[in-house]
Amino acid sequence: MPNKLFGTDGIRGIANGSLSCEMAMKIGAAGAYVLTSEVHSPRILIGMDTRKSGDMLCAALTAGICSVGGDAAHVGVVPTPGLAYLVRLYGADAAVMISASHNSMEYNGIKWFDGRGFKLSDALEDEIARIVNEDTSLPRPTGREIGRVTHVRRAMDEYREFLVATADTRLDGMRIVLDCANGAASEIARAVFTDLGAEVMSFSDEPDGYNINDRCGSTHPERMQQLVFELGADIGLAFDGDADRLIATDERGRIVDGDRILGICAADMHARGALKQDTLVITVMSNLGLKQRMKKAGVRVEETAVGDRYVLERMLEKGFNLGGEQSGHIIFTDHHTTGDGMLSAIQLMNILKRSGRRMSALAAEIPIYPQVLVNVRVAEEEKQDAMADPELADAIRDTEKKLRDEGRVLVRASGTEPLIRIMLEGRNEEEISAHALALAHILEKNHEGKIKS
Repeated sequence: MPNKLFGTDGIRGIANGSLSCEMAMKIGAAGAYVLTSEVHSPRILIGMDTRKSGDMLCAALTAGICSVGGDAAHVGVVPTPGLAYLVRLYGADAAVMISASHNSMEYNGIKWFDGRGFKLSDALEDEIARIVNEDTSLPRPTGREIGRVTHVRRAMDEYREFLVATADTRLDGMRIVLDCANGAASEIARAVFTDLGAEVMSFSDEPDGYNINDRCGSTHPERMQQLVFELGADIGLAFDGDADRLIATDERGRIVDGDRILGICAADMHARGALKQDTLVITVMSNLGLKQRMKKAGVRVEETAVGDRYVLERMLEKGFNLGGEQSGHIIFTDHHTTGDGMLSAIQLMNILKRSGRRMSALAAEIPIYPQVLVNVRVAEEEKQDAMADPELADAIRDTEKKLRDEGRVLVRASGTEPLIRIMLEGRNEEEISAHALALAHILEKNHEGKIKS
């Protein structure tokens, strides 16, 4: 049974609403207790993105951690993958990130990493959720056993040094446009690519607590597309609020999404003998065109459920070293334990520099079928019934018969928002758009759904 606290990427909600200070304090205490129950005075890192609510939730999490005897080490604003790296570097027992990733500023979230820098298993999340939901009484030390707070001063510098060290070539002569989403990459991204020798033009890198992901970043790359073309850049690189995603553009300002980046990297690694077991791990949302190109290139494909955590689980289980999502979560396990937007950008730039080719030429080798995504907003408590709707199930089957082998239908409940996502893929965009809207109208009629523009 779902634990109804963790989604596909941690805990998420409206800050000071469903994600209250009281809830954050309970999560801090429960997480510290579950993750470090056999360690005396466990040390837990806390990082955040640039949302205004970050300080408030950090204080609550800190109180929870210290209340069960854990020590909280604040690293300040840092990308989520940076925190996953730092927990290993510092030998901490766990880490907790305060971020709602690509969501708008009123949202925030909490995601945990263990001492190895990996996101938590379902079993550990279920145990934390059980303690929080049942309001389980936890040990409350007193006196010398209460936890303390420290501040880490060089965290961002050490993460920057790690990123630069993952490059296998200099980027001298390359012109790059960066979109930092006014998020956690804002302080560091320009410096990383400048260190590698590129000429960098960075924007959306002035966070004020309110403007994170606001018409910028990987979910809104329109301005970046325009600037790449106008400034004559070789490539555009857009991150999301916590910098674990990458969406790129070619030199003409055309989008190169996560599927194409994965295809480019997989083909390159395969050609160099660096792709373990000649296998790429993707999700059910990945494009048919990517699968066809990988088959032609001699690369096997393994599919998982949507969510980078499931991609990583499959990679670790079978020893693969490249996987990711269309949304731009890309995991290189030779370098890191989680998706990292800047690390992914460096690996992509390595290929661009070594090949001497244009980004448009590399991207063109990964054919992309038209995809239509319609998001229908439904109440959180209605999502389960909506997904089990027999009329919707019948309509999905009928649509799949019409598309035959030249398309597909995927309807799923979002793990992070009160949405049902309807995705159709096929050769004719007008046809699949009509089918997607027909499915959405069933949710409108039967479950008071509203199509999200």
